[in-house]
Amino acid sequence: MEIYSPTYSEGEAVGYLTEQMENTGFQAEIDPAGNAIGRIGSGEQHVLLLGHIDTVPGKLPVRKQGDLLFGRGAVDAKGPLAAFVAAASQCTNQNIRITVVGAVHEEGNSAGASHLREHFPKPDALIIGEPSGWDQVTLGYKGSVTYMLTATSDVAHPASKKTGVCETTVTAWDKIVTWTNEFNQGRSMTFEKLTPTLRTMHSDSDGIVEHAQLQVTFRLPEGLSVPEMDSQIRDLIGNDIAIESLAAAVPAYRAPKNTGLVRSALASIRTEGGKPRFLLKTGTSDMNIVAPTWGCPTIAYGPGDSSLDHTPDEHVSLSEFRRSIVVIRDIIERLGTSGQLLKK
Repeated sequence: MEIYSPTYSEGEAVGYLTEQMENTGFQAEIDPAGNAIGRIGSGEQHVLLLGHIDTVPGKLPVRKQGDLLFGRGAVDAKGPLAAFVAAASQCTNQNIRITVVGAVHEEGNSAGASHLREHFPKPDALIIGEPSGWDQVTLGYKGSVTYMLTATSDVAHPASKKTGVCETTVTAWDKIVTWTNEFNQGRSMTFEKLTPTLRTMHSDSDGIVEHAQLQVTFRLPEGLSVPEMDSQIRDLIGNDIAIESLAAAVPAYRAPKNTGLVRSALASIRTEGGKPRFLLKTGTSDMNIVAPTWGCPTIAYGPGDSSLDHTPDEHVSLSEFRRSIVVIRDIIERLGTSGQLLKK
């Protein structure tokens, strides 16, 4: 955590993680996308533990206060990634081989996970390293698409009756809010809703032409594809505003419950004394990138309270961190002991 690694600046942290994995018994390397890759074990069943090493911007001092460890990445997602490395290094089941990946750019364009999707063999089971709390299992994430809306016009005198570009973009935002409220009628769960967020707004003028821009992100529910969303937003906004779809759009994804991986996770949490629960997250993760293509049993799991993601108060409980290592190790051991579960 003391190595600051915001998206697109992860090189030092990747090098450190690779070195530490080598020192812990992994065969480690950095792949062409810049991901840290660590392999351990030689069994027939292959479990991939996919975390991400980048963080959002905002350097925070790393400090310990009692049981709590504060700093950028404590929760999202260096904590889960470190738990993966620790758990994998402790596994002794000869039926399992484990790959731990510290992926790059997850908070940006997910280039690390996209490279894996295209070049990495399908694993038998996949665990995504994201905060769920040690006694909860995440099964799904909403989709996401971001648009840049740009209005352009010749400059007019403020006393004229001409509608300015700032007013035009505000009207577009009002249309979006009204439409999404209508779309969400009868949908009680946040995971089922279409939710827009106004990320940035900007206007400028060179004295001849004026511009106004809004960057809007939509969290997509299941059943609403990215192409369908593109069509809807362009019909809604009309031709007076230019609409650009930004990179890294993904649909929602929900993993099935009835898999050997899920059963192993629930059993491992119970063994550690927890009462396991399922989560559906309203953000996105690398699960959205790789799981639909690979189609293998998948969950997301890791220590930490996701409400602390990206906040100045980001911290993780060290006792929860240690507990999550026990759970992850036990999940892998169970999969190796009952290898047939991975085939279902």
